[in-house]
Amino acid sequence: MIDNKLSKIITYVVTAIALVGIILLVRVLMAGEDAVENDVAVQNSVVSPLISFSQYLLYGVIVVTLILSLLGLFKNPENLKKTLLGLTVLGVLFIVSYFLADSTVVIDNAGTILEGGEEGSTINKLTGAGIWFSIILGGIGLAFFVLDLGKGLIKS
Repeated sequence: MIDNKLSKIITYVVTAIALVGIILLVRVLMAGEDAVENDVAVQNSVVSPLISFSQYLLYGVIVVTLILSLLGLFKNPENLKKTLLGLTVLGVLFIVSYFLADSTVVIDNAGTILEGGEEGSTINKLTGAGIWFSIILGGIGLAFFVLDLGKGLIKS
């Protein structure tokens, strides 16, 4: 009974959100392409509400997703342990990646130092760490793929 009421409420909320989105989109389309591109007043009165609505909708979806995910984790302690273990492993891999990364100067084709690319820059270090993190995770994924492929070939 409660699920049926919740389903109806969700249907009404989604319908209301869709109607607001359609109305805002129709307003943009009615303003015309030239007016939207060239007139700042039209942009502020027609396009800005659509963008703001989309942003708030995105923020709402993110909040609801996080809350429901956390509720699901706390309702099942076994999954919480697995999630915390997985996050710990990812954290350790990122720390390893951070120490593998360098922070040397970044130059372009002309030999000039890029903005934010100075030697010792935090941006350089984090970018390098992200690249190494991707390489390590890709290698682990490739190893498991080959292992699984090998198991499948042996079983056949």
